[in-house]
Amino acid sequence: MGLEARWSSLSCCALPSARGKPRCFATSQFVERWFPVSERGKANGLIFAGIGLSGLTPPLMTAIILHYGWRASFCFGASAGALVGLVWYLAARNTPEQHPWVGDAERELIVSQRRVSVVAVKQDDAAQYGKHKIPWLQIFSSKAVLAITLSYFAFGYVAWMFYTWFYTYMAQVRGLNLKTSALYSMLPFLAMTAGCLLGGVLSDWIVTHYGARQGRCLLPAFALAITAFLLVMGSRIESAAAAAFMLAFGAGVLFISQSIYWAVTADISGEYVGVVSGIMNMGGQVGGACTAALTPVIAAHFGWNASFATAAAITVIGALAWTAIDPKRDVLVVRE
Repeated sequence: MGLEARWSSLSCCALPSARGKPRCFATSQFVERWFPVSERGKANGLIFAGIGLSGLTPPLMTAIILHYGWRASFCFGASAGALVGLVWYLAARNTPEQHPWVGDAERELIVSQRRVSVVAVKQDDAAQYGKHKIPWLQIFSSKAVLAITLSYFAFGYVAWMFYTWFYTYMAQVRGLNLKTSALYSMLPFLAMTAGCLLGGVLSDWIVTHYGARQGRCLLPAFALAITAFLLVMGSRIESAAAAAFMLAFGAGVLFISQSIYWAVTADISGEYVGVVSGIMNMGGQVGGACTAALTPVIAAHFGWNASFATAAAITVIGALAWTAIDPKRDVLVVRE
């Protein structure tokens, strides 16, 4: 019953979410506590697929408003949230040790791959897990933490280009009408969903067969490098439709790395994953803020091709940052 408990609880996390990630720190802790290393990519992939699916929210809400009025859209959102919250409250527990559905073998597998600050985890250690003193100095001086934060800055910069400017780009620069622009604007989010799921599965498979560094570092570095190429090529294609599909493909390839970022924070930080993932996510949000401000300024002075070229250059920096991370070596474990 262990697998059923873990994955049924996880399905609650995977519903479409807002484009910010305030809940990601809780889910990152959930994944670290409940999933062995070989399954963390898939788990995070399923969670972050909800971000891609959030691109389907506008047409869904529009349809509800047109047929039943705007109040119905709020009722729908509230009902969905209440239902998910109820299921989560009834089904989830803080640790596998506290869940009656988890068998001994499954619990042993999960616990054996945790990284705890004091001693090897025993079955009676569940209450203390996650309550040890946070090693702030080690965290902020960690090369891996700084590198993954820099890389996530690059990820956030590009991702938020699609969130904030892709619709405007297709309508005003490519000259599409509003209906067609809205249709094409859904493509990146569908690609993001597929990228999250594919990246998680592929990362775990590579980790199992070739090692943690290959699956957790080389794969996202490669994905970001390909994304940079697709951003430049997509912005220079004459056909609006071809540009939309190529740029959307770039978004999908970018999101192959999404679940891996969060898996790596769990791999290297153990019970401190909430803090480390929060620092990393700060980098992504700063990147999003930068692209919201810089993209139109660069486009106004140098053209939209320059905006995409700038994003591509930042993405290359994000790819190179992965070379400074080794999830088996750069482990934050402080023994008190």
